[in-house]
Amino acid sequence: MAAAFKPLLLAAALAVSAAAVAGPFDKMFGGNGGNEIDLGGLLKSAKEAFGEVQPEQERTIGREAAAVLLGAVPLVKDDALQRYVNRVGRWVALQTERPDIDWRFGLLDSMDVNAFAAPGGYVFVTKGLLLRMGSEAELAGVLAHECSHVVRKHHLQAVQKGARLDLAVGLAGTRMGGEDRAKLDKIAGGFKELYARGLDKNDEHEADRMGVVIATRAGYDPYGLPATLQTLGAMNPKDGSLAFLFKTHPAPGQRLDLIDAVFAPLDAYAGQPSVKDRFLREVAAAQKRGSLEGDGATLHAAVSPAAERHQQRPLQALAERLKQRRQEEH
Repeated sequence: MAAAFKPLLLAAALAVSAAAVAGPFDKMFGGNGGNEIDLGGLLKSAKEAFGEVQPEQERTIGREAAAVLLGAVPLVKDDALQRYVNRVGRWVALQTERPDIDWRFGLLDSMDVNAFAAPGGYVFVTKGLLLRMGSEAELAGVLAHECSHVVRKHHLQAVQKGARLDLAVGLAGTRMGGEDRAKLDKIAGGFKELYARGLDKNDEHEADRMGVVIATRAGYDPYGLPATLQTLGAMNPKDGSLAFLFKTHPAPGQRLDLIDAVFAPLDAYAGQPSVKDRFLREVAAAQKRGSLEGDGATLHAAVSPAAERHQQRPLQALAERLKQRRQEEH
């Protein structure tokens, strides 16, 4: 497994010159006083601005994007819990097509239900979403979904489309002049707008399909991500913690329907472990340390549909439902 994760060091590495803005995601990404940032005016074009993006360039750009997220919400101050999320995340990332990226995972101190990725291997999940899960397989599925965005460079491609601002060749350098810094600040603004509106729905569906496969490669029950989606779909859509997620992502039911196409070859792996006990143990320990406090900060796994399935056979009900649907269609 990967080395221990240090949240304070990550926060320092992501520091930017602009002052961080605290507040919920919908407030942070709610626009710019009615004047939305024009991503098309940020970069000259995909090839002219980035060309074939080198790993160090991608890391630099991703650091700016990750700083936007950490400007909205800080990391949970719990080294042990952050290490756990990183161990799961880095093991999952090793199963992707880009295992050599310097992957970094963080748990955000927000009760909003959401997860995010940034270029260069930055992946974040909120404690609000963590508390809605019932097993490590669900956590692995969500992290695999976000890793898929990085692997496919969805965020970079979204920013590059129709762009018009040139980007210095020396972007990856450790020393940047004022002009380079100004351009990076504009890129950070572009990512703020991107996170506000969300990725293309096709990108989200592709990440769902890839995430299921990656989590299965990592040895987890392939129904982890679908279980989380089913839990979210069963929540009250008027729940404030879901507002930003539903604004930027397709509906959970629609995502489940499209994931179904992946499962025919994965049925044979439905018996892989969900790793429920270790997950619940780590979350319970963090709750005792007081690091998961907040409005509504209760582990919902005890009453969630996903948890009920885990108490019997891991996600068996969902697996059988999807299998029956495929048989009816054919």
